[in-house]
This record gives sequence, structure tokens and C-alpha cells, in this order.
Amino acid sequence: MIRRLRFKFVCINMSIVTLMLFAIFAMVFYFTRANLERESMGMMQAVAQDPLRLGGPGELPDGLRLPYFVLELDGDGNVVSASGGYFDLTDEELLQTLTELSAGRNSGVLEDYGLRFCRVWPRGAERLVFADMSSEKSVMENLVRNCLIIGAASFAVFLLVSLLLARWAVRPVELAWKRQRQFVADASYELKTPLTVVLSNAQLLDESGGDAQLRSRLTGNILTMSRRMRGLVEGLLELARVDSGLPAQGFERLDLSRLASEAVLPFEPLFYERGLSLECEIEPGIHVKGSAERLTQCLGILLDNAQKYTAERGGALLRLRRQGRHCLLTLENTGVPLAPEQLRNIFKRFYRADSARSGGSYGLGLAIARGIAEAHGGKLWAESFENGNRFCLRLSVQKIVYDLCAPFSGLIQHPVLHWTGKGASH
Repeated sequence: MIRRLRFKFVCINMSIVTLMLFAIFAMVFYFTRANLERESMGMMQAVAQDPLRLGGPGELPDGLRLPYFVLELDGDGNVVSASGGYFDLTDEELLQTLTELSAGRNSGVLEDYGLRFCRVWPRGAERLVFADMSSEKSVMENLVRNCLIIGAASFAVFLLVSLLLARWAVRPVELAWKRQRQFVADASYELKTPLTVVLSNAQLLDESGGDAQLRSRLTGNILTMSRRMRGLVEGLLELARVDSGLPAQGFERLDLSRLASEAVLPFEPLFYERGLSLECEIEPGIHVKGSAERLTQCLGILLDNAQKYTAERGGALLRLRRQGRHCLLTLENTGVPLAPEQLRNIFKRFYRADSARSGGSYGLGLAIARGIAEAHGGKLWAESFENGNRFCLRLSVQKIVYDLCAPFSGLIQHPVLHWTGKGASH
């Protein structure tokens, strides 16, 4: 699939490049040819209008370099005189043939002779000016040859660049495809174990007969595994909802300071039971735009992760402070610092840095938390320091807006004054 996608990318890219090169070279060819023809016709008309400037073979009027000759005709179309340089004008039969071939046209080209002609009538006289086209043909042939060489070289270069770009452009798709396959494999593995336990216990339950104690134990095992599967399925559904994107129209202005303070309360007993400390340093009055339910869920995941992996007799510290147009919420806990590889993988689905202390977790919580942060236009990442780890959540801060005229809205109609922190505006 990935190889086919790269092939399509290269084909589409090279088709576009080929069309563009063809269009560019066609325009260069057309305009060059038209320019040469225009200059040649201009030279012939200038020569025909001023016969006194006609010189000998070694004299060129006004620096013109095109070989030419002029025939002056009588009323019957016969050649009266011939003048010009670079040509042998003694062959009267040839001159008469050229005159007959150009009869009835004011300008044109005699391909068999390689000549372009122009007919003018200065002061009642009829003159035919012929100019050699060999130099024009040589210029056009060189132009075509150069265009072909440049086109072939450009095509080869663009093909190489397209191959490299195809690898770069398809890489996110390839990574997403690998992650999807890994996700399906991990989810299947996580569901396989409890399903096997449920099926085996159900089969034993069916064969247990009247042993009430055995039946009770088997039923308990089935219920435990069923709850575990339900938790996994709920986690997968939650992750799918977060991946599909949270509706931005449901977001509202929230007091993140109050939200963080309330999110800490349910976890204080959990930390206390394990002999751990939980401290908070929350700057008041920080407002963000988002979903209170989802942000509370994100904070709960981070706090639950902290209480699971905090070292004995250690503690956790939750900080919330402003940083310009953003706010930064950090939750650091003492414990074994995460390795660089663990920091890169900790937000992947089904990844557990310490499976022995997972506490029944499936490794979906941090992936859900990062999805919630990104859905709010924020960023969630992990850091390690000497004696522990730190999770950081950065969100955009909402400006403070005060409605100063609300108390008087029933008395008069007045524009509402909004305070943005830099000054008042109507």
C-alpha cells in the first residue's frame, strides 16, 4: 500500500512537471519564432521603403545582418531590376520563378528556397524583398536542441527530487499505518487474555455441577474479567472520540485555576493512603476556552498517573502559572526518571513504562490526555529530572473581558465597554 502510494505520488508529480516544462518550452519556442519573424519582416519593409540605402555585398543597412535582395517589378509582374548583397542575381530565370511563386501574396515563405518575402509599393513602384531564413532556422534548431537537453536534465532532476519527496510526504501515512496495525495488534492482545479467562471459567462453571464454592469462585473470575474488558472497551471508545475531534462550538470560557483546584480534591485521599504528599501552587484567575469535562478528565489522568508512579514517601507538586499569552500547568512527582526512549513513547497507545506497576491500566490514559490537550489547541509533554518526572500542559489564556454597563442595561442603551488588559475599547 505504501509503495503504491509513493508510486502514485511520483506519477502525479512528474505529470505536473512534464506539463509545466512542455508549456514553458512551447511558449519560449513560439515567442522566439514570432520575434525573429517580426524582426525579419521589419527589416525587409525598411529596405523596400528606402532603396537608396541598398548597398553592395559588403554593405549592410543600419547594421542588419540578414542576407536579402530586392526585385523591382513592372506593371506586368516582370523583373525590372535586382539589387542586394550575398546573392547571385545573374540567374534571371530563378528570379522570375521566385516572382511567380510569390504572386498574389503580400508576404510569405518559400520553404523550398529557404526565403521569406515581403511585397511593398513605395511611391507607386512595386518591389519584392527576399530575405534568407537559414539563420532563423539555425536559431530555432539550436533552441529546440537546447530545450530538449534542458528538459531531459530537468526531468531527471525532478524525478530524483520526486522520489525523495515521496518518501518524505508518505512518511506520516506510513507511520500512521504502522501505528494502526500496532494498535489493532495491541487491542487484540489485551482483549484476548480476558476473553480466554471468561470462556474457560464459563466452561468450568458449566461442568462444575453442585459445588457452590467452585461456582462462586468461577463467577467472580468471570465478573472480574468482564469488568476489565468493559474498562478496555470504554477506554478505546474514549480514545476514538478524542481522535475524531472535540466540537469546538461546545467550548466555553473556564476558570482553569478553580478547575485544577477541584480536580486535586478526589486524589488527596489516594495520596494520603499511600503515605505520599500532594502540594499545589495555583495562580488564581487563569481562564481558558474549552470543555470543563474534558480538561477535568485530562487533569485526572495526570494525577492518577502521578499517584501510581510516585516513589514511596515521596510526593507530587501541581503548579499552574501564566506565561505570556499561555498558561503552563506542571505536575511533577518523585520517582525513577524516565529514560529518553520512554519519554518518546509514553504517550503512545498501550505503552506502559512499568508494566509491573500499571495497576490494571491499559496504557491508554496518557494518549487520551494528549488528545484532549491537542483538541484544545494546547500541548502536553513529559520531562525527566534528577529525582523524578514532570508532565507539562500548555494552553492559551483567554483575555479578561468585563461588561461594565450591565447594571445600567435596563435604563439606557449604551455600547458595552470591554477591558482587554491593554486598554478599554468599545
